[in-house]
Amino acid sequence: MSIEPPVLPDSDEGWQALGSRLRTAREYIGYSQAEVARTLDLTRPAITNMEQGRRKVSGLELAALARLYRRPYEYFLGETTETDDPTVQALFRAAKDLSDRDRQQVVQFAEFLRSAGRAPEPRSQDNET
Repeated sequence: MSIEPPVLPDSDEGWQALGSRLRTAREYIGYSQAEVARTLDLTRPAITNMEQGRRKVSGLELAALARLYRRPYEYFLGETTETDDPTVQALFRAAKDLSDRDRQQVVQFAEFLRSAGRAPEPRSQDNET
């Protein structure tokens, strides 16, 4: 069984969309272009050009960026929109600064809620007497 490499964009619009997702993910996680450049051993202008769609991103660079930004590379290629959900984004923002142990507790609580089934509807205040 062989693993297929990601299919990178083949148009200017595709590279611009990829760059926009890279910029959004970087800003979302709170990194500067300089921090990303240092981490990946690139120049800051290279990061700027990637984010503006003026520089093509190699498969290896995309994999490194995906790890750094904690997103699946499919997100950057526009193949998944799971992180476009505002609730998921809010949960990420709330949990990103927690300790590893606390994040694990959040995951366990979410799994508990999922297994508990649908929450009951709140009772109307009119019925309380």
